[in-house]
Parts: sequence; structure tokens; C-alpha cells
Amino acid sequence: MHFLDQAKIYLKSGAGGPGAVSFRREKYIEYGGPDGGNGGKGGDIVFRAVQGLNTLIDFRYAQHFKAKRGMHGQGKDKTGAGAPDLVIDVPVGTQVLSEDKEEVLADFTEVGQEIVFLEGGMGGRGNASYKSSTNRAPRQHQPGIPGEEMWVWLRLKLLADVGLLGLPNAGKSTFINQVTNAKAKVGDYAFTTLVPKLGVVRHKGREFVLADIPGLIAGAAEGAGIGDRFLGHIERCRVLIHLIDIAGQDPAEAYQTVNAELEAYGAGLSDKPQLVALNKLDLADTELGQAFAEELLAAGADKVFTISGATGEGIEELLDATLSYLPDRTSTETQAEEVEDEGDEPDWSPI
Repeated sequence: MHFLDQAKIYLKSGAGGPGAVSFRREKYIEYGGPDGGNGGKGGDIVFRAVQGLNTLIDFRYAQHFKAKRGMHGQGKDKTGAGAPDLVIDVPVGTQVLSEDKEEVLADFTEVGQEIVFLEGGMGGRGNASYKSSTNRAPRQHQPGIPGEEMWVWLRLKLLADVGLLGLPNAGKSTFINQVTNAKAKVGDYAFTTLVPKLGVVRHKGREFVLADIPGLIAGAAEGAGIGDRFLGHIERCRVLIHLIDIAGQDPAEAYQTVNAELEAYGAGLSDKPQLVALNKLDLADTELGQAFAEELLAAGADKVFTISGATGEGIEELLDATLSYLPDRTSTETQAEEVEDEGDEPDWSPI
């Protein structure tokens, strides 16, 4: 399945059905009077966040969404049937933006969340509703109210607890393969990762979602390399793991390059907690790792870990530190299970 995180689509809600012009005609009834019913309501455009989707690729092939119009009214005071709503399923984490991308119109962060985005038009009035003491045989009626229409952008931001970032070839794919069941492509060249990857880390009885995004280079905010487009996928992360290649360019310079791009991107990414890890320790000795760690501390890093994504060395300590930034869902679940178990036990009695 191809990954797509942005798509432009056209939406149009259904128009209301027109009211009817009709008169009651029955044998032996001299003055039947008007009996034209109202038109039915047009269908709404509804967005719904569902589980199991992690791409917007479907919207590349289906870009126009039009709800049906309501049915017209009929004689005998029959109101036209309302049109069904058009429900559009999107992945959790999807945002609906205005056509100019300047305004967020809707944000879906939970499974099952629904929003009526465009309302269908109301049905028009039939001639029976115009009857009065001075207008006994009205022939006027209302057409249905037109539906709303607009172009919008869909933008997907993957929901993850922890974000993984660094320069190209810093070992991010190897790291996510080591700590999760993800099967990210690994290669000894820049930009091996072209689209974001998600994996679930299970560590010491707890779980969290880890997101790996393509590498950043200097000038990414201006479009250099793959650019900073995919940084949106880690905007909602609680903590960032910054991997630096110990065998690559100067680690302090690499650290400052990535953080400069985070600052240029904005959205609060530069203010998020950041765990810095010197990766590929298997390609260098401990003394060199310690020297580089001191340089990173001098460059502004709070704490530096030395790890090897290939062998797993030092990763447990890094994951321990990561857990300290995440809510302990396990303890809450365990307490809930204990309460349920206690409720199932019958009251004890010696008799």
C-alpha cells in the first residue's frame, strides 16, 4: 500500500427537494384544497475517523464527493424522503484544511469521531403550507435549498507517542527494526526512508508507538532533500529520540543542524523533550563515544546515550528514559482489573 499524507478533494452536500403543487381531488368533495407536501432534506457530508487506515491513498483516485438531493414533495401532503448522509472514512490523525491551507476546519484524534462537515439543504415548502384564510388555493411552492460545496485539503498526521529523527543514514530504520516488529528498509545510503514508518515498542510491560520519519538535512525548511513535510507526523509526540551517527560527520554539528530545522518548522517541535543518542557504537570505541557525548552536552543536549541499533547495546537504558516521559497506562489498567476481580469474588462467611 502506498503512503499518502495529503490530498485535495471536492465536497458537495445534497440539495433539498422541491415542494409540490397539488390539490386534493376526490369524488363528491367539492373544495379539496391544496395538499402539496414539502421536499425532503439533502444529504449531509460527514467525516468519520476509523481504525485500520494509515494513508490517504484512496483519495488520490476518488476526489469528488457529492451527497444525494432530497426527494420532491408529493400530493396528499406527502413529504419527500430525506437523502442519506455521505460518510467519508478517514484515518485517525487526519486534519481537514481550507483550500488555502490556512485554517484547520476539523481534526480527528479518536477512533469513531464523527463531524457533520457540510449540511444538506432543507426541502422546499409545498403549496399546502401557503394555505391561509385569504389564499385558499395557493399555487406557489419553494425549490429546495442548494447544498454547500467547497474544496478542502486532507492532511494526515500519524499519532505516535515517540518520534524518531536525525540526519539521513543516522540508523533510524535499523533502530526501529531493533525495538519493534517493523520491517523498515535499511540501506547504506542517504534517504533510505522515503515515507514515515510506525512501530509498537514493548518494553518492561508497557507499550508505546514509535514514528520514524525521513532524514533531515540543512535547508530542509526551504525544501532541501525531502524537505520538512513529514515533520507534521511527530507534532503530537510527547518526546523525540534524536539519533546521531557516531561514525558520520561531526556529532555536535549534526545535532545543531537538525535542531535548526525543528526551530524553522515551528509547531513547538523545538520545545519538545529530546533524548539524544549516539548511534552505531559498534563502529567506534567507548572512549570516542564518551568524547562525542561531551561535545553534544556542550552543544546543548541535556543527556546523551551511546547505543548500537545493530547490536542492541545501550538501547534498554534509552527506552527506560523514554518511558519516564510517557503516561503509565499499565498501572491504571492493572488497578482496574484488580477492582473487577475483587467484585467477582463472593462475600466470605464462616457459616
